[in-house]
This record gives sequence, C-alpha cells and structure tokens, in this order.
Amino acid sequence: MKRILLLFGVLSLMAFQANAQRRSGGGGGNPGDYKTALGLRVNPWLAGFTVKHFLQGPHAIEGIVHHYFENGDDASNVTITGLYEYHWNVFGRSEWNMYAGGGAHLGFWNDRYWDDNRRYNDNKVVAGLDGIFGVEYTFKNIPLNLSADLKPYFNFNGYNDFLGEQIGGFSVRYTFK
Repeated sequence: MKRILLLFGVLSLMAFQANAQRRSGGGGGNPGDYKTALGLRVNPWLAGFTVKHFLQGPHAIEGIVHHYFENGDDASNVTITGLYEYHWNVFGRSEWNMYAGGGAHLGFWNDRYWDDNRRYNDNKVVAGLDGIFGVEYTFKNIPLNLSADLKPYFNFNGYNDFLGEQIGGFSVRYTFK
C-alpha cells in the first residue's frame, strides 16, 4: 500500500508542473483545452485516482489507481493502469470531446472467502490489457472536467474477467491549463 501511495504522490506532483497560462488559439492545442487533470474515478464497485496529461495535440496519457470493493466482500484489490488516449471534438462544441485508446494494468489482489466452512486466502498479482472509450466535458469558466467511459480489460493471469462490473466509470477532475 505504501508503494501505491508513493506512486500516486509522484503522479500528483507531475500534475502541478502544468502551465498556469492559457494557450493561444493557434493550432496544435488539445481538444480539451487543458494540459493536465487530476481527480477521482468511481463506479459502484471501484474508487480511485486518475491523472490525465496531454502530450501534444490530441494525444494524452492517463494513469489510474483504483481499489475494488464489494458489499460484504473481504477483499483488498488495488490495480494500477496506464493508458494512451486519442481525443477529438464532438457536437460542434470545444467543451465536448470523445476519446479512445488502450494500455495495460497491473493488479495486486488479496481475496478472502469462505467455502465449505473453510476460510481461504487468495493472493494474486494480475497483469493485462485495457481498452478505453469515453466522452468528456470540460467547463470553460471553471477548472473542472467530467467524463464517462467504458474500459474493458483482459487479464493474462489471475482472474480472467473481460467485461466485469468494473468496465464503466465516471471521473471528476481538476484541470490545469
């Protein structure tokens, strides 16, 4: 867990290196008109942190660290995901963007459960590939970005889910120009 917090701290510090000045209206800007965004990503089974950073034009990278939980489950599962995303404007408005991309994840899963009146501990390290497709809205007058996405994944080892309950997500991010 200390390594996860250290990773999130480093990603957070990277976000503060973003330019504080608005870019000029010339070409080469990204569709969302922000350089870096830092926030939370949730769905009914996941909660985590997200950092998105535009490299050049519509090309961005996103890092997600999330924790999986379920009512009554005695699990402690943390997954780190890195994604490349391509963004484009939609609806004829600069505030609205769609994005698609892919990446990889590494997860540390510790599951405890009962079966036939015996308690089992199941520890796994999982690795796999992710896809992502979503839509986002970036406010013009306040530094806030909202997004909804579908993020299917496949694990090479461990639990071989593909379209589990963790597929969708909603993010709220603070943006840095």
